[in-house]
Amino acid sequence: MSDPIISLRGLTRRFQTGAEAVTVLKDVDLDIHQGEMVAIIGQSGSGKSTLMNILGCLDRPTSGTYTFAGKDVSRLGPDALAQLRREHFGFIFQRYQLLPDLDAVENVEMPAVYAGVDAAVRRQRAVELLTRLGLAERLTHRPNALSGGQQQRVSVARALMNGGEVILADEPTGALDTRSGKELLALLSELHREGHTIIIVTHDPAVAALTERMIEISDGVIVSDTRTGVDTRVARGKEPIRKIARWREGIDRSLEALRMALRAMFAHKMRTFLTMLGIIIGISSVVSVVALGQGSQQTVLDNISSIGTNTINVYPGTGFADRRSSRIQTLMPTDADALARQPFADSVTPQVSSNATVRFRNTSSNATVTGVGEQYFQVNGRNFAEGVGFNSTSVSQRTQEAVIDGNAREAIFGNGEDPIGKVILLGKVPVRVIGVVETVAGFGPGGNSANVYVPYTTALDRILGQSYLSSIAVRVADDYDMAQAETEMTALVTRLHGGTTDFFLMNTDTIRQTIQSTSATLTLLISTIAVISLVVGGIGVMNIMLVSVSERTKEIGIRMAVGARRGDILRQFLIEAVLVCFVGGAAGVGLSFAMGSLLTALVPGATVAYSAESMVLAIASASLIGVIFGFMPARSAARMDPVEALARE
Repeated sequence: MSDPIISLRGLTRRFQTGAEAVTVLKDVDLDIHQGEMVAIIGQSGSGKSTLMNILGCLDRPTSGTYTFAGKDVSRLGPDALAQLRREHFGFIFQRYQLLPDLDAVENVEMPAVYAGVDAAVRRQRAVELLTRLGLAERLTHRPNALSGGQQQRVSVARALMNGGEVILADEPTGALDTRSGKELLALLSELHREGHTIIIVTHDPAVAALTERMIEISDGVIVSDTRTGVDTRVARGKEPIRKIARWREGIDRSLEALRMALRAMFAHKMRTFLTMLGIIIGISSVVSVVALGQGSQQTVLDNISSIGTNTINVYPGTGFADRRSSRIQTLMPTDADALARQPFADSVTPQVSSNATVRFRNTSSNATVTGVGEQYFQVNGRNFAEGVGFNSTSVSQRTQEAVIDGNAREAIFGNGEDPIGKVILLGKVPVRVIGVVETVAGFGPGGNSANVYVPYTTALDRILGQSYLSSIAVRVADDYDMAQAETEMTALVTRLHGGTTDFFLMNTDTIRQTIQSTSATLTLLISTIAVISLVVGGIGVMNIMLVSVSERTKEIGIRMAVGARRGDILRQFLIEAVLVCFVGGAAGVGLSFAMGSLLTALVPGATVAYSAESMVLAIASASLIGVIFGFMPARSAARMDPVEALARE
């Protein structure tokens, strides 16, 4: 006689229940040869189901040896046991154990997915098996649309998908009516005649009588092993399974995991949305705030650029926070003249400022009156809309001339009248308008108020009655180093002031750098808050995924029974977590766009600037959260014991 395909020696299985150990199988010795049709019979609690689970590599013995085809099963790891299940065993369960979200063909295909069979080949085989079993009209039906007998036939087809060298049937007729039960037993007999090894676990003697060998087990011990019919074994080689390349197999299993993740998400839409909500809020908030910050920063920097980035201003005092600066009166027009003679100076303008009521006929408006030199508009890069600016004669002769900006024109000449040549009153001082400059919005000289510019000599003598300046602006030549120019300016003004440093310099490039530095700091702060938000969202994802694992324990057990590796289960749940976070991140970016559009529509002047880098980083961060917080639930699912997972309801 040939060597047995299954051999058990001294096999014992104990279960720990609290402080007590319960022995379910005791020193079992058993040989089963290839092609046999065996019934394992016994009352409930006799240990027959535990024996079947061990034979099918769903459970491990506590002690003793189990050899399958000469291979010591007790030495195999979880993935090697999974390989045995998918390549040698087929299971027919009492409760069918079909996945409710898959149709008949997809349920039958599942073992071949994990075995690395080409998609077209496995689909063709699944259709052929179901057609052979009389389900040609039910291929696309899900389990809830099939009768009990039809579901059991789908289970049989699944058991045969990878060859079904050994078919293990656990109470296969227990949930069927009499007619369906007889049809199933006839089918098993037919498979036996084709050479399949059939092991049926049952408590029904009538079912056992249809087999050629009956093994009775009681209280974990085999009490009888008798042949009930003629040995009808036939030689049957293992059915070859055409596999695809390993790299394609990995892609195929990943796609299966992706499909199942999508189905799980759509099956629980509300739960999926609530899981995403924390990610959506976190991503949309940080992208919106960063976009608003970048937009505001860009607006400010553009305004700075409009007045030139190579401008250095001289102010009295030690800084803008110096309260004594208003009492320092040492910044004089002669300082501006001296600076204008230096090689680094492209253009220079003294500046004084005051507020006054501007009148034209019966129209009046508050305005900022700035006394400037003839090079002021060159220093600050201002363009004329109409008329001309001052010249050296205007400054030297203290002419009562004025240049206004667009804001002043709208405020004083709102009826559309041409302002050139018109006389306006600055307080009590009449001046004639000779030019109109374009308005600079929001920043720098001009601002958003109405502005009137007069020669600084006119402002000093006729309006302010003082001899000192408020500031001096120097535009540095394009080919001159800004740092060198700043050093030379400091040295010159210090010498002009008798060695006293009663002034400070403000470089517009420094302003730019300060704004950018401040913006970077705020972005870092916002990013930190966003990380906290995303972590909170990630914890929510982890909690929901743990619940999902608990709810889908039966599915995990079924997949393991048909040959899924631990890595397959880990991949499936990890992909689901990442997919939830990825979609949540993308939805958060979309919500941010909507919020930005609403903000710009409702708030005049608000600017948002989205960058591809920030959006990609946001979605990548959300996906990383899915990997980090989805790993533990996925690992928990992958490490489940298949027999315990199948037992869960």
